[in-house]
Amino acid sequence: MKTGVATALLLAALPVAAQERRAPDPRSMGGGDCRDNVYNCADTPNPLPEPDTVWLEEMTWMDVRDALAEGQTTAIVPTGGMEPNGPWLVTGKHNYVLRANCDAIARRLGDAICTPIIKLVPEGTIEPPSGHMRSPGTISLREETFRAMLTDVAHSLKAHGFRNIVFIGDSGGNQGGQRAVAEALNTEWNGGPVVAHVQEYYDYASAARYMAYRGLVEGDGDGLHDDPIITLNMFATDPRSVRYEERLA
Repeated sequence: MKTGVATALLLAALPVAAQERRAPDPRSMGGGDCRDNVYNCADTPNPLPEPDTVWLEEMTWMDVRDALAEGQTTAIVPTGGMEPNGPWLVTGKHNYVLRANCDAIARRLGDAICTPIIKLVPEGTIEPPSGHMRSPGTISLREETFRAMLTDVAHSLKAHGFRNIVFIGDSGGNQGGQRAVAEALNTEWNGGPVVAHVQEYYDYASAARYMAYRGLVEGDGDGLHDDPIITLNMFATDPRSVRYEERLA
């Protein structure tokens, strides 16, 4: 008898519970329900001025929404790495370079935004260690992991409405994966959006010629990439990344 009463009460409560569960509001963003907070609504005006940044991770979702609406529909996906570079340059060399370069490129283009730097890339086999993995501090990804990450990042950008997705890689080992993913996605999407692998970004010879044109001629290399092209790039982002104070001591 008690079981029957409990069952009846439960069944009676189900319609009430169903009524209490509101249907999703189509204006709601991922942060919560639009009806609970106006700042969760897709069409709420941004209460803050436009930020002075081209980095996706430094924007709010409202900043990104408004930037896309104003035509900033090019997303630059920079890939760096973690590898040894002698006693002066930190292991995140490529990532420091990209912090300065992607910022400058996006601002120069005017319609571009930089995604977070992909700091982990293929650097050699992990077991057994090969390539840069023989040096402490190196972190390596399998090639298939790297390509999967690029693919997922590109799909995310496509979902938000970016029309041009641009891969730039600051290390030689990144180029093949970027090229392969760009070709595969262009075939899959047939131009909507366009995915570009910019091989010309990683053109050391052109950079050296430009430096010479500006009056800075490179001397003998040390084999550790501690040269004007790399070191000054890093210095622009953070002097500590090239051990500037220690060099002067």
